[in-house]
Amino acid sequence: MKYITATSHMADAIYDVLLTTIKTIYPYYYPAEVVDFFCRHHSKEHILEGIASGNMGVLMDNDVIVGTGCYDGNHIAGVYVLPSRQNRGCGSYIMNCLEAEIAKEYDTVTLDASLSAVFLYEHRGYKTVGHGIYELENGVKLVYEVMDKRLDSARYGDSI
Repeated sequence: MKYITATSHMADAIYDVLLTTIKTIYPYYYPAEVVDFFCRHHSKEHILEGIASGNMGVLMDNDVIVGTGCYDGNHIAGVYVLPSRQNRGCGSYIMNCLEAEIAKEYDTVTLDASLSAVFLYEHRGYKTVGHGIYELENGVKLVYEVMDKRLDSARYGDSI
């Protein structure tokens, strides 16, 4: 497997990874309004913006995109792995790559953790520093953890 910078011709495959993951995993943790919000949020236009920033990457297994990650400054904006590839180290691999990029310029990294990912991030040394609430339709609230972690730039160096 290898993690590479995403290009615009990958947008449809990235969209499929995002929607497949959201529609498969999120219903176990969130009501339908939240699942719908995430599906709308991760539109093809939003994906193309992430690609254009140069901060979105994809995890490739042979010629198949099995996961994706994106960051903005020192904020990890999202990590998604196909459900069929979860619990095999793919998310950790993407996180290692994102943290290495961020460590080039920052001492800390932040992220907004979905309920389904909090334990993964805690296992990686992230600490909850706050909680976010986003109001959706029908009085539904999206609640998430705001987490951060101190980065050791010596750990990452220029290895990635």
